[in-house]
Amino acid sequence: MNEITNTAVPLVAGLILGAIFFGGLWWTIRGGLTSDHPASWFLVSHFARMAVTLAGFYFVADGQWQRVLVCLAGFLIARVIVTRLTRIEESSGPRLGKESDHASESG
Repeated sequence: MNEITNTAVPLVAGLILGAIFFGGLWWTIRGGLTSDHPASWFLVSHFARMAVTLAGFYFVADGQWQRVLVCLAGFLIARVIVTRLTRIEESSGPRLGKESDHASESG
């Protein structure tokens, strides 16, 4: 039972902390881009997300570095999940890439 506690609890906590951190970052960017005061959005969000994340890691660690590593693994897994869930579909318009390089070489 102790092994499950030392693995599952920090992993789930890391997933939750990562979802809060990266979900909050996504929410901040969306809100900050349309705000009249984007610097306030980003500054307050940064400190709030960092405070929650650091406090969460501190309490989950309980003085054991192994629990920190498992929590960090959950945090990074949450990053991948949130990134994929919040990805904006790329437009089907033309992309600037090889076509623009090719045009500049022949012109």
